[in-house]
Amino acid sequence: MKEQIRELLPALRRFALSLTGNLADADDLLQSTVERLLSKPIPDNTELAAWAFKICRNLWIDQHRAAKVRQDATAKPELQAGATFDNEAQVTTLLNLREVERAIQRLPEEQRVVLSLIAIQGLSYKEAAAILGLPSGTIMSRLARARAKLTNEFNLDSSGAIT
Repeated sequence: MKEQIRELLPALRRFALSLTGNLADADDLLQSTVERLLSKPIPDNTELAAWAFKICRNLWIDQHRAAKVRQDATAKPELQAGATFDNEAQVTTLLNLREVERAIQRLPEEQRVVLSLIAIQGLSYKEAAAILGLPSGTIMSRLARARAKLTNEFNLDSSGAIT
């Protein structure tokens, strides 16, 4: 089981980062998730990956409710440790990325979580539905609403080009 958990770490870390919005909090969430996975038995007939993502999400919800301030470091480039910029293209790319991160963070939580699982983690609708305990139709609806909001915010056409 430890080897299976080790194989899940990169995907769990990306998921934790998409939930928390910064690397330090994501690593803390990942550590808590792994601790919980190692200390609690996996329910019968449950896939380890689905169980791990569900634990991660539930821990994040618990932490998020206890402390709602987790985005300062991602919102302010000057707080990034070791951040140096040597040309205009890097600055522009970083600013665009920050704008996208902020837009994603402004999505309602249920849309942001679904977007993260499907668009970032690459899970199927069925896998995301199992993790979140929702029907596939709800997953598809939330994802469509999240994509529509992001498309409208960035004035994108159907091909993804800025209009």
